[in-house]
Amino acid sequence: MAENQFHLLKSIRFLPLFITQFLGAFNDNVFKNALVILITYRTAQSAAMDAQLLVTLAAGLFVLPFFLFSATAGQLADKLEKSRLVRLIKLAEIGLMAAAAVGFFLESVPYLLTVLFLMGTQSTFFGPLKYGILPDHLRDDELIGGNALFEAATFLAILVGTIVGSLLILTANGVALISVAIVVVAIAGWLTSRKVPYAAPGDPTIQVDPNFLRETWRIVRHAKGNRSVFLSILGISWFWLIGATFLVQFPTFVKDVIGGNEHVVTLFLTIFSVGIGVGSLLCNKMLNGDISARHVPLAAIGISVFAADLYFSTAGSEILADTPLLGIADFMASGNGWRVCVDLFGMAIAGGIFIVPLYAILQHDSEERYRSRMIACNNILNALGMVISSALTALAFALGLSIPELFLAAAICNLPAAAVISRLTPDSRLASLLRIRVPRERP
Repeated sequence: MAENQFHLLKSIRFLPLFITQFLGAFNDNVFKNALVILITYRTAQSAAMDAQLLVTLAAGLFVLPFFLFSATAGQLADKLEKSRLVRLIKLAEIGLMAAAAVGFFLESVPYLLTVLFLMGTQSTFFGPLKYGILPDHLRDDELIGGNALFEAATFLAILVGTIVGSLLILTANGVALISVAIVVVAIAGWLTSRKVPYAAPGDPTIQVDPNFLRETWRIVRHAKGNRSVFLSILGISWFWLIGATFLVQFPTFVKDVIGGNEHVVTLFLTIFSVGIGVGSLLCNKMLNGDISARHVPLAAIGISVFAADLYFSTAGSEILADTPLLGIADFMASGNGWRVCVDLFGMAIAGGIFIVPLYAILQHDSEERYRSRMIACNNILNALGMVISSALTALAFALGLSIPELFLAAAICNLPAAAVISRLTPDSRLASLLRIRVPRERP
């Protein structure tokens, strides 16, 4: 029987890496959101620049390194001792955050955007390490619990970092507070990284290929050769495609459909983040430590059911331009307030149940000498999924769909994902209904 996942928080095998990745995710989101708010409300106006264009450019610059450098990051993570590489990357974060602090005081948009691109690069190189190192330190029956804690902490870090970065930057001493905070957190992350235990290289004989396009194609092709790994990667990337569709639209959805103010946006982000965390932590109990995707197809259906109800609870809503925006109390007292919150929470719980087993299967079923490169492949396709989400959302709006209709379309398109993921596990109820009898392939 698997232990409760919280015992890992007392273990030197897990706790230092857990804290390190939490602080890194928190810092990323403090910096990104502080930069977006600074551009939107101050810098762009004073420099006579288009704020919306700059914000879009900022989002693209952070994602771009995942396409450019993930293949190289995966090669290095498989070639070198992982804990030492983690420390070097976290040391680089201190320098980047110090540079960001200078940029905030200068209020130089090109400078800050350059730092943002470098932060994306640093995150790109850290990604294959933080997930690739888990199987080195955890037993097979601890992988689900370890990934559950990782996902719960990541979404909590995103939430808290978003709130801190957004709310503090425009206050009287906001620039100073944010600047000090990101440097201090980066130093703390480096200190905790020094406690991450030794993790042997997967394949020290690798010759790193500087041609990232060729290596990207190579690792994607290798992933396709391992059926369970590739289906897990596709499932995780699909999750981020669907998740990005909802998360990016929350501010506009709240303002133009719900008629709520910025505090309702924060409420929605909180509900969604907590729901992901709850769903993630439920996985270890539901699976009893077994590395299996048997609940994932039903979780996909759950996402669609709650997303569809979100459409039915808000369809036809139209907020007039001069209507006062609702605060949290007034929103919750409105006719559909609780129903919308339940839909968001249910969808997020299902999302947590969906994503955690797929990460564990990706780690467990990857060949040890290719593990970090398979995670790098996952990061590339995740980034591609978010880009596709943006393109499809733009197309949907060009075709005249409202935000609730976009959510309904996402709910419908998500259903085939349940059938595809069923192929990962012949013991799921949905697989039985679909008469899928495909054995799990193991490396």
